Amino acid sequence: MPSPTSRDLTPLADSASPRSLRAHWLAELVRLREAHWGPLEDAEAVRRVRQLDDADLPSRILTRAALLAQRENLPPLVDAWRRSAAGILMILFVLALASGIGAALGALGDGSRPVNVLWALGALLGLHALTFLLWLASFLLRPAAVTGLGRLWLWATRKLARGPDGALVPQAFLNLLARAGALRWLFGSISHLLWLTALCAALAALLAVLSTASYRFIWATTLLAPDTFVRLTQAIGWLPAHLGFPMPDAATIRASDGAQTLPADAQVQWSLWLIGVVVVYGILPRLAAGALCVAATLRALRGLRIDPSLAGFSTLRDRLEPPALSTGIDRPVDPLHEPRVHAPSLDGLGGQPVLLGLELPADLAWPPADLPAGIQQAGNLDTREERNRVLDALAQAAASRLLVACDARQTPDRGTLSLIAELSAHARQTRIWLITPQAGADTRAPLWRDRLLALGLPADAVLQAPAAPLAWLESGHG
Repeated sequence: MPSPTSRDLTPLADSASPRSLRAHWLAELVRLREAHWGPLEDAEAVRRVRQLDDADLPSRILTRAALLAQRENLPPLVDAWRRSAAGILMILFVLALASGIGAALGALGDGSRPVNVLWALGALLGLHALTFLLWLASFLLRPAAVTGLGRLWLWATRKLARGPDGALVPQAFLNLLARAGALRWLFGSISHLLWLTALCAALAALLAVLSTASYRFIWATTLLAPDTFVRLTQAIGWLPAHLGFPMPDAATIRASDGAQTLPADAQVQWSLWLIGVVVVYGILPRLAAGALCVAATLRALRGLRIDPSLAGFSTLRDRLEPPALSTGIDRPVDPLHEPRVHAPSLDGLGGQPVLLGLELPADLAWPPADLPAGIQQAGNLDTREERNRVLDALAQAAASRLLVACDARQTPDRGTLSLIAELSAHARQTRIWLITPQAGADTRAPLWRDRLLALGLPADAVLQAPAAPLAWLESGHG
């Protein structure tokens, strides 16, 4: 089958745009995989990336990672982890919803006993206030030292990762967020949104229960004077009162010692005071902090960039960029590595019948003297540079028919077979021409045939008759 051209890489290049979280995630996953288990074989991916026009090095790194990830079947691992992470997050939200309702019902009780307003306030907002203050204090610490519901979510998702590659998926995600400066903000977003869910559920439960049942609110103290409780209640209710929530007056607060029976209006004032305190000191701070964390997370993710100096990326520059881009130094031509004068032009191989020799010795005349017109001659591949030059040309557009000439006297080694497989991937049809210098010469043609069949070539792909190969190359028959 022909290999995709540079135009076929357009969807990959788009998905590997600098703002694509998934593309950066896959790039980091491939980097970690290569760091743990060695470099992946990427000759074909590098060749395809080098065909990209006007692409900078980060985009080329992302595209290479996308190609390798597809080949290694890594995207399904990322998708599976994302689904499990989303599922666990939904479970945490359900638990937060239930805990908020439970906290409200526990704070009010069943109505058979008076409700101590301080105990109720502590049950509704005590843990919230402590964790919120710890979150504020965490800005004095390293981001990695931040704890909370966000890390609980991450811990649960990592427990579900299976297999060595699966375990690298959350690690790649963490590395990516840490370098972007989004790790603290993402964990903060999750933590604040879970708390916001719990507090909103508690508020809804308060409104439902206080609207359908009768409660008496009291204060109780042994050490403190009644005026101390008055000042404390007024201090707590000062901000909610300025936002429109009513607050009991001093006389009502003093009378709420449990020894007196208060009118229904006094209980309504206490109910609205408690609701106002939950809204102002619970819901509003979490809403503001959650919005801040979500905005900061999105801003950090929009700034995702590939760092070419990272281990695993720094060695890719010379391989992914064309030679004219990978170096800015003009060097004199080395006579020992100067291109052959008679090297054929490789322009326009795409869609044409192509003939090439593979390490043919000097005693074989090459190219054939009777080469029909219209056949593109790609030379005799004898060095790595020549092979890469032909592969790069064919990677731009596949040949219609490809005839690879080999010396039947040689033994087909693993490198030769690998090159044949790579060449055949860039042609619609491929045939192998086993050249025999003279009739009756000792050849290894049976071994060639067995190895080529094991390579996946069809049975009629091996040609030996002197005229049949060129006839097939010219017309597709023979």
